[in-house]
Amino acid sequence: MPTPSGHPEPPCWAVIGAGNGGQSVSAHLAIMGYQVRLYDISPDTVNSINSQGGIHLDGVVQGFGKIDRTTTDLGEAVDGAQIIMIITPATAHRHIAKALAPFLQPGQLIVLHPGATCGALEFSQVLKAEKCMAKVTIGETNSLIYACRSSRPGQATILGIKNKLLVAALPANESSQVAAKLKIAYPQIHAAENVFVTSFDSTNPIVHPAPILLNTGRIESREEWLFYWDGFTPAVGALVEKMDAERIAVGKALGVDLWSCREQYKIEYGVNERTLSDAVKKTEAYADIKGPNSLETRYLLEDIPMGLVPLVAIGKHLKVPVQRMETIITLGEFILGRDLTHTGRTLERLGLSGMTAAAMRRFIGMGA
Repeated sequence: MPTPSGHPEPPCWAVIGAGNGGQSVSAHLAIMGYQVRLYDISPDTVNSINSQGGIHLDGVVQGFGKIDRTTTDLGEAVDGAQIIMIITPATAHRHIAKALAPFLQPGQLIVLHPGATCGALEFSQVLKAEKCMAKVTIGETNSLIYACRSSRPGQATILGIKNKLLVAALPANESSQVAAKLKIAYPQIHAAENVFVTSFDSTNPIVHPAPILLNTGRIESREEWLFYWDGFTPAVGALVEKMDAERIAVGKALGVDLWSCREQYKIEYGVNERTLSDAVKKTEAYADIKGPNSLETRYLLEDIPMGLVPLVAIGKHLKVPVQRMETIITLGEFILGRDLTHTGRTLERLGLSGMTAAAMRRFIGMGA
């Protein structure tokens, strides 16, 4: 809608999730002058942010972001918002899609930030199952725009901002429009060809689970350690790079050319090193990121079922060797003593069961 000056009216953003990323995005958008509604499931978090009227932000962006509305009411948060940005663990995406379905309005843009692996596909399938009639566009980014942390509700720190971020949409031909809408706030965002690019470009499931599992002794000793500096030894880094090659091969089977992890660090953070182990250690935004002191971490509970599981499922279906990624899934299941495969993003949950590579590409091109 144009303003009296003739310029388009700035969009209203609804941010779903008030964790590290949600608070950082909400505060930064508000500092940039946008109207922001923030939703979270926790009344304590919502009350803390409301009590001070917004979120204090420090790090590479500093200031106070006044939040228009922070609420535990999902319908209130998204009513009239042009852009709905979902910044939660990928394990919550199915639940959020189901909860959002009755409140969505025609023309709204939903962005999974990030989508993990095949998040937009899963989200779309849930909205269909819920018989959501509103015509909306679903997009996903390949990663979170920031490296960030939140020490408490109402306080967030942006440690670094990526130089480039990809977004794609369902259907694929709407990706450029989605990128244009997001560029008003984030000029680093560029349109990708389709959601296979953004899904397989997500490196969290490659970078996170193996170092956690191979540092189980360190974790259970409860010693303090730095995830990237201490956990990414040369041998661990070499294994992760071979897992990364499997990820790239799955993408190639679907006609998608992917950057390697090392190439991503060069593009996103300006770090150019010979090995991945060296690259993560030279990434300034990662310098102080501590490793967890429990195996109950999203690096396993999210990145395996929502990341490695769909990568391996698609790879095996298309006859691509994925032994290293599959081994990390199995090791995670053995160590945690739980099923991460059947609770994850299976081909059936993504609507891809039984499809050839060509059929999968047609499917995402038409919007699933």
